[in-house]
Amino acid sequence: MIRITQLKLPITHTQEQLYAKAAGILKLPPDALRAVTVVRRSIDARKKEQIQFIYTLDVEVSEKSESRIVKRLRNDQVSIASDIVYRFPAPGETGLAHPPVIVGSGPAGLFAGYMLAEAGYCPIILERGDRVDVRKQKVERFWKGGELDIRSNVQFGEGGAGTFSDGKLNTMVKDPVGRNRKVLEIFVRHGADPKILYDAKPHIGTDVLACVVQSIREHILSLGGTVMFGTQMTGLALKEDRVTGVKAERWEDGKCTRIEIPAEAVILAIGHSARDTFSALYQSGIPMQPKSFAVGLRIQHPQEMIDRSQYGTGDTGILGPASYKLTHQTSAGRGVYSFCMCPGGYVVNASSESGEVAVNGMSNHDRNGRNANSALIVTVTPEDFGGVSPLAGVEFQRRLEKAAFRVGNGRIPVQLYGDFKENRISRGWGDVTPEFKGLTEFADLRETLPEYITAALLEGVERFGQKIGGFDRYDSILAGVESRTSSPVRILRDEHMESAVRGLFPCGEGAGYAGGITSAAMDGMKAAEEIARRYQLPAAKKAVS
Repeated sequence: MIRITQLKLPITHTQEQLYAKAAGILKLPPDALRAVTVVRRSIDARKKEQIQFIYTLDVEVSEKSESRIVKRLRNDQVSIASDIVYRFPAPGETGLAHPPVIVGSGPAGLFAGYMLAEAGYCPIILERGDRVDVRKQKVERFWKGGELDIRSNVQFGEGGAGTFSDGKLNTMVKDPVGRNRKVLEIFVRHGADPKILYDAKPHIGTDVLACVVQSIREHILSLGGTVMFGTQMTGLALKEDRVTGVKAERWEDGKCTRIEIPAEAVILAIGHSARDTFSALYQSGIPMQPKSFAVGLRIQHPQEMIDRSQYGTGDTGILGPASYKLTHQTSAGRGVYSFCMCPGGYVVNASSESGEVAVNGMSNHDRNGRNANSALIVTVTPEDFGGVSPLAGVEFQRRLEKAAFRVGNGRIPVQLYGDFKENRISRGWGDVTPEFKGLTEFADLRETLPEYITAALLEGVERFGQKIGGFDRYDSILAGVESRTSSPVRILRDEHMESAVRGLFPCGEGAGYAGGITSAAMDGMKAAEEIARRYQLPAAKKAVS
């Protein structure tokens, strides 16, 4: 296969024009191209009057010697394709009496379970929340003013926190063995748009992602895996420095039963909001430390305004709603930046604990909401937390979320940017129509944040207004607080993904080693690989086969 890079065409091009351009670069007639596969597609909008797609293509030609063609052309755009094919390791030699247990069914847990199930390990996945269809019903009721279910909400349940998000799949993680591609292929196999295989900024969307994670779960079950919903890990069974099982509470029909599941291998894929689990692990002596993360507010603008700034037109058509990524280093030395930008999305109440409010952003697959939103966040470090415990960052988050609950009277506290700047509570909306999932109330958002974060946000928004016209408009809508950007804790592990407690494999966002759906899924795969390299198939599985 011949690979062509940096092939540029107008966004209105046809498939015939794509083939013709590829053939021209190869100096071959178009009918010599047997097949053309899009490997990657990105948008070049630097010249608003001539926006282009930039392609990487793999081309199969009728001529036998592809290497001869490449050598003849002497063109840096043309080479022999050398994609890496992902390989899951063969089973190891150490005996395994029980199936591996995976705590959490977010991306890390689901993909760890998926790989282990396909390899024959019959994993057991524990999830404190509900399966995705029940979870969606509970979340919708909460957004309409119903009671928060602290075990099944935007943070907890099948699919993890990423299920109620934009479903972005781009990652900056280095990938020398092909895990990234494998994650995307699995998503497509279970219902995601095939475009995620080549779009430079792939996303699934909440509406589609819910169906995809359900299909992934059904696949795991079909291979002999087990998924236990309403089951929360409360501790670990330990013998000396080794895990021997997982202690849990299981909720069924309103009744709680305490159980213990024997296991020599346990994957911790608990998510960044599993604060009670962090505490239980800390009390059990599992090594962990505080880590830096970022906090701030969500901001909404009209999507058309962002489109005009990024593309020069409000009619994005082929391009879809525009996104942005903004960063600024403040005069005080703080980093402030946009995060988890959701084109055509909603700001959602993402709370998971009573008496506290946290927000996040969410988009559906078609991103057809009126507004663009993103988090505007400021980096905080353990020195900011006000404590030396590994859980000091958790308490820092809680202080902000309790303040948000207080000033918003239990609803999402909101304020127009101009009023935030002038330090007064807003009395009504401007020309930006609010797009929320969850009830809101006008409040003083300065009361939810330390002064240094407020100052950094104000400086950042003013600077961002110089990059995107109207970003600092008076009636931009702020909402608080954005506090769950990443885990405030890192659960320590060695180069083989293992804790100092043998048989325990912390992974994903909750353990502090990932920052998004794809990176968490890849980290879960790595944990599964380590178990496979070490252990034989469980005794129960061998007996069946």
